[in-house]
Order: sequence, then C-alpha cells, then structure tokens
Amino acid sequence: MKEQIRKQNILNLIKYHAEKNEEGFRAEAYEIARYFDSRGDYQLSEYILALLSDINTFVPQGVSYDSPYLTKVDLSTSALPLPTRIKDDIVGVINSINHNVGINKFLFEGHPGTGKTESVKQVARILERELYSVDFETIVDSKMGQTSKNIAAMFKELQQLPHPERIVVLFDEIDALALDRVNSNDIREMGRVTSSVLKGLDGMNSSILLFATTNLFQQFDPALARRFDATVNFDRYSREDLLDISEVMLDDLLARFKSLGSNKRLFRKIIETMEDIPYPGELKNLIKTSLSFSDPSNKFDYLRKLYLAINKSNPDMSLLTLQSQGLTLREMEVLTGRSKSQIARELASIDL
Repeated sequence: MKEQIRKQNILNLIKYHAEKNEEGFRAEAYEIARYFDSRGDYQLSEYILALLSDINTFVPQGVSYDSPYLTKVDLSTSALPLPTRIKDDIVGVINSINHNVGINKFLFEGHPGTGKTESVKQVARILERELYSVDFETIVDSKMGQTSKNIAAMFKELQQLPHPERIVVLFDEIDALALDRVNSNDIREMGRVTSSVLKGLDGMNSSILLFATTNLFQQFDPALARRFDATVNFDRYSREDLLDISEVMLDDLLARFKSLGSNKRLFRKIIETMEDIPYPGELKNLIKTSLSFSDPSNKFDYLRKLYLAINKSNPDMSLLTLQSQGLTLREMEVLTGRSKSQIARELASIDL
C-alpha cells in the first residue's frame, strides 16, 4: 500500500511540474520528505528539504499588500548557522506547518542576536511565502483606547487578506507592545490591549503563519504565551557552537573582500581568547568591522584588528601574552608585523 502511495506521489510531482503548479509540487515534495522521515531515512528527508530551501522550482507568484500596519521584509539573508538543537526545532516548525493541521502560531524567544528574526526569514524563504512585519509604531497610541482599536483593526485586516496562504506575519519583539502596556498608567487600558491581542490571535485565519519574537520571555504574559502553538528557545549555544559559527561567518564575509586572506587556525585562536564569546549577532558585527577597517594591502590585517578589539588589555601586543594564549611564532608574526626570528630573540631575552 505504501509503495502505491509513493508511486502516486511521483506521478503527482510530474503532473504538477507540467502544470507549473508551484504549491502542489512543493506540497508533494514535502510529503515525500515526510515519508522518508517516517521510515527513519532522516538524511534523505533533510536532503530533500534542503533542496527545496535552496532552489526555486518555478518563478513564485509574489503578493504585495498596502497596509498601514504591515511592512514587507526583504528575505535576502547571509549564512545563518545554528546549533543542531535549534536547527532541529526549526525543521520541526516547518514540518508542523506542512502537516496542514492548523498549527500556525510560533514564538521564538531568546537573547538579542541569537538568530530569531533571521530564522523567521529563512522559514518564509523555504516555504516561498512573503514576509510582513507588524509595525508597532502605527499601532501603539497614547490616546485612551486607541491602541486596542488599532490592534483590532490590524487583525481584522489580516483576516481579509486575499491570499493568506502566501504570507508570513512577524511580530518582531512583541514584548515592545507588552512593555508599552506595562508602562501605562491606566490598568484598564492595559486590560483592553491584552484582550485585543488575545482575541485577535484566537480568531486568526489558520492559513496565515504568525511568528513572534521576544527577548523577555520570563516577563511574558502566560495567557499570551499559551496562544502560541510552539515556542523555540534560541539561548542554546555552547562555546563550541559559537566557535564553529564564527568560522562560518568568516567564510561568508571573506567572500566579499577579495584582497583578504583566510587563516582559520589563527582566527579561531583569536576568538578563543574571549572569556565569553558573544551571540551570533554581536559576533558577526565584530568580525565584519575588523574586515571593513583592515588595510587592503595587508591580507591578514583584519586578524590584527580583531585581536585588538577582543584583547583590549594587550594593546601593545605583548609577546608573553601572545605566547600564553597559545600562538605560534608564525601567528605572532602575522599579528605583530615582526619577523619570527626577531620574535624568537625577544622571547629568549625575556626568558633570560
């Protein structure tokens, strides 16, 4: 029976391709991926999902809405390396969406820079949906009762979208709305706003995918948290994860700087000198700034700038400090600009 179903899936794929039915083709491909996943062939299942995320089988028909509450988000994004634990949860989110059983509201929580918003972009890209972010500035109003009215109007507009199955709605840093409620001097206004949000979420069209991000999950209203079908915690990076991710970021950024060279061994050692490696958002900015400010005539000058940015306590490039951090003579030569022989003599004289 299962073999017959697989044959039918293949026939459907060919049929949808011939008809240029993008949605049907992708739905059938996801069904095949789920089949292999259920059979325990996880690698093949993930390979199919990866192919679907990396290519466009047809030219997708985009949608565009003119709304005072929604802002279209550009889905172009650079490499988004995630720890396996978080990546598996993102795959699970995509799987739950493709089951088409009404699971459509997701909350991504964690510290700033952990990849919450970028992950929403990736999900929208994989599903080939347009991403719209809710503009809180047009919703929050100082007038009594107006914020609640704006929230109700925004959800009503979402309910009336002509192609809800083609979009993803993002409440980026939804805690900003909650903070405005907390800072309100009118308890009744806070209650009205909360009720409007809860009512809007309860009445949402299940065809619309809604994602929210928050940096303040511990202060989240429990009633609001329960409105989401699943919550993904993005604060699950080990030190080794961050080291590996920094190398992926370096490769991605170096591709834009043709005159600069790669020395991953030294780069990793420099990152390892940090007592607390920051989350990917801050880490990427640190690497990008070092590359951007480097001397284009010196292909490894960015490594020197990165070291100095991280090791502010060693601005003079003390050789003893560099040695204690496990750097070789060649690596010290790259960072200091002095020859290996000179460095060796200086270290020898210090030892004496």
